Amino acid sequence: MRAPGAPVALTCGEPAGIGPELALGAWRALRARVPFFWIGDPRHLGADAPWVEIDHPGAAAAVAATAMPVLAHRFAGPAVPGQPSAENARGVIEVIERGVDLAMSGEARALCTAPIHKQALIDGAGFAYPGHTEFLGVLCGADEVAMMLVCAQLRVVPVTIHIALKDVPGALTPSLLERRLRIVRDGLRSRFGLAEPRIAVAGLNPHAGEGGKMGSEEAAIIAPVIARLAAEGWCITGPLPADTMFHAAAREGYDVAVCMYHDQALIPIKTLDFDGGVNVTLGLPFLRTSPDHGTAFDIAGRGIANPSSLIAALELAGR
Repeated sequence: MRAPGAPVALTCGEPAGIGPELALGAWRALRARVPFFWIGDPRHLGADAPWVEIDHPGAAAAVAATAMPVLAHRFAGPAVPGQPSAENARGVIEVIERGVDLAMSGEARALCTAPIHKQALIDGAGFAYPGHTEFLGVLCGADEVAMMLVCAQLRVVPVTIHIALKDVPGALTPSLLERRLRIVRDGLRSRFGLAEPRIAVAGLNPHAGEGGKMGSEEAAIIAPVIARLAAEGWCITGPLPADTMFHAAAREGYDVAVCMYHDQALIPIKTLDFDGGVNVTLGLPFLRTSPDHGTAFDIAGRGIANPSSLIAALELAGR
């Protein structure tokens, strides 16, 4: 059970990336308006950072107005901006695990995760997951999870996520598509208060297959699933040509667009709101949000990283 007034837990992510400076930027913008605490090594925040160490999440609200609350987690080594270190990989993973434990216990009202660098985790700790989303599902025993990207103008969900484009047709099955759609509908109802969400489903091929002339997946896989769910009373349409789904008038007709692969979903939302998009994991027993960008090693440590996406992620978690 969630503790009354529990704050949001924010993991440090890759300490050599922009995560630490974004955390401080988000704290300066939000202060006590959205109480959160940062889990990481205070050494990675910089010598002049306004932070205070707390012993437990419940202490965050009392100090958040004047300093960023930090639940300290010591790493093996220092962090050099722009240079990920294999020796810190285990610490990054442990922080994620600690954040999940706090969200599962109710000490944190939600989990917000800063970007990780998967190659550093693989090289340094044998990380065996394609990304955050899949790892979080395993940690809390979720049978199925889905990645939803959210901004003010659009919500999108990719059915297949971190796989090569050439592997998408083989991975796309009626069972997978239906499971993803059910998670999306349940998540929009329970997390976003939409009693009957309007779901638009993209096709896989150009022009949604052009009646079979440009591919058969629409007729063989996608359309039968949509018809079956529509018969259950769902408000669902498709398969739709992806190139005509995302202009302003089209977006007025649905609450979420379900796409067949990663870039089909992420290109439109990052084009609409690159700095304000939020990643939400559906299917977990707690709410998880994340900024919709990576570690940005090329600008890490320069003080120019934009915290807008992290601020939006923390605000959404707080709501």
